[in-house]
Amino acid sequence: MHILLAVDGSSYTKQMLAYIATHDELLGLGHEYTAITSVLAVTPNATHFLGSATIDSHYHDEAEKVFHPIREFAAQRQWKLKTHQAKGNAVDAIIAFVESQKPDLIVMGTHGNSALLNVVLGSVTTGVLSRCKVPVLLIR
Repeated sequence: MHILLAVDGSSYTKQMLAYIATHDELLGLGHEYTAITSVLAVTPNATHFLGSATIDSHYHDEAEKVFHPIREFAAQRQWKLKTHQAKGNAVDAIIAFVESQKPDLIVMGTHGNSALLNVVLGSVTTGVLSRCKVPVLLIR
């Protein structure tokens, strides 16, 4: 099974990974995992002052802050892990990945915000749930 792990480096990501690692009976062993993170896009005005190499380096460095501990965690558990870095809106990045790569399951940590807060601020979880046709497992 190909499992997409939506990660942002927060404590919710750590809780999600710990839950998966301690519940092998839920998903079983031997799956292929892809961790996806999205880095906020640099404003168009900033691109006039910074070179493309600097901007690309920024995106890479920010994604690596998220991916490095996840790679170590996965290696300790002998998971087959790939990473995918996107830029911009996290929901759009996840949906685009799902449409192109067709994972069997998405696993996300959730902040557990109230419905009112989700309406006011929006939520990656809410956005993925509303737009995705792949099963989503939420870990709270």
